[in-house]
Amino acid sequence: MENALVTESDTGTVTDESSHQYLTFMLAGEEYGVDILRVQEIKGWEEATHIPNTPEYVKGVINIRGTIVPIIDLRARFNLDTIAYGATTVVIVLKVESDNSERTMGVIADGVSDVYNISEKDLKESPEMGTSGINYVNGLATVGEKMIITLDIDALLDNSHIPDPSSLMNKGSTPDNSGHDNTDK
Repeated sequence: MENALVTESDTGTVTDESSHQYLTFMLAGEEYGVDILRVQEIKGWEEATHIPNTPEYVKGVINIRGTIVPIIDLRARFNLDTIAYGATTVVIVLKVESDNSERTMGVIADGVSDVYNISEKDLKESPEMGTSGINYVNGLATVGEKMIITLDIDALLDNSHIPDPSSLMNKGSTPDNSGHDNTDK
């Protein structure tokens, strides 16, 4: 039998070295989780600045303390019904790793749910659904009576699907409020 180090955190939660903490959030009545070590902050919804010629699920960018952060609507990314953003709508700001670099991105969720310790033995592989393109699901975990879908944010927010906002702006150009480029010709 495997021996795991068991510790008690400051909050009184018992964890072992083979468990990870997940911040969970709601989307269309389902609960999703991301590795809490990737969460930089949680903000209330604020309008994003739209960037032309981006996928529908890229709602735009916001400025967080001098960093331009792309904002992704997970409902649109997952092809779920859209709803109006409300008082519980949040932007979860995440650290995403790809191609040996880090990038800060935000995802829109219906609301934040909880933080759970999920051991690796309780995280089950997602079943084959005959659908390609869902490589961003890490696995499924049952917590109490709930099923949590854990996400691989690096795969979900892969750079090949989401443009870097700095690459969309030409040097010497300033978009006006209509989205047109006012580059001197």
